[in-house]
Amino acid sequence: MGFSFRQVRYFIAAAELGQVSHAAVELNVSQSAVTAAIKQLEDLLGTRLLVRHASGVSLTLEGARFLPQARAIAAAVAEAMRVSGEAATVEGRVRVGVSYTIAGYFLPPYLARFRRAYPGVTVELRETHRTAIEDGLVRDELDLAVMLTSNLENTDQLRCETLFRSARRLWLPVDHPLQKAERVSLADVAREPYIMLTVDEAAFTAKRYWDRTPHQPNVIFQTSSVEAVRSMVAAGMGVTILSDMVYRPWSLDGQRIDKRALAEEVPTMDAGLAWKRDLVASPAVRAFRDHLGLAFRTPIAAAAP
Repeated sequence: MGFSFRQVRYFIAAAELGQVSHAAVELNVSQSAVTAAIKQLEDLLGTRLLVRHASGVSLTLEGARFLPQARAIAAAVAEAMRVSGEAATVEGRVRVGVSYTIAGYFLPPYLARFRRAYPGVTVELRETHRTAIEDGLVRDELDLAVMLTSNLENTDQLRCETLFRSARRLWLPVDHPLQKAERVSLADVAREPYIMLTVDEAAFTAKRYWDRTPHQPNVIFQTSSVEAVRSMVAAGMGVTILSDMVYRPWSLDGQRIDKRALAEEVPTMDAGLAWKRDLVASPAVRAFRDHLGLAFRTPIAAAAP
């Protein structure tokens, strides 16, 4: 027996939100329905995908490997729902601003599918930092942005739709003492050497949630490179808190990295679309926006007609 699309959807929601209860709310179903669907999927695949603990759920190594495939399945189903004849008639260009994290860890598979579905639409990507993206949207130099919507500041002139929420968790080497702790708090993390990522305002975001506590991270190194963070954590130089979107279980030199949920509520890293409030969307812009919305099961609010 093969697995169902419902099981895949429920697994994606639980993996992205980090809690079955949150997934149930997002999907408008019961917690037991989410739990049962994931258990059925695990039985069919013959492996555990999620580890249950007091503060929620986290991906196993096999779950981390399956999650990109599950997202690809969801995107393919959404793409199949499009009317191919209508897509073939859409022409034009879409100027899309993207941030570093989005360009490297989020957008490529969805962009590739969009280009296959809409061969008449040219997508012009511009990678830059958030403030430049927001300015480009306001000045009509960009039509849309795929960005970290959790960082968006100019909400007076810009609208956004979050498509994907990525839980932030503690990254640590496999033999770290905190692996044996029943629960891990920010107070525990504050006692460890900390590797701080700076790209896409990661350090600023971290400061906001650390400032809500009486603790601060013991930062021994700051870097704009996710791979540098990954390698240093795997080598035992320190720990970090980053999102599941950029997590990989191995460093470039083949050392293992684990992750753990934190006792405190740490904000998710949210990715999605942004556009100018009074945007008059062309057919090409609407197609791009709707394509991503369908891929993540999110109905995108219409721009001005």
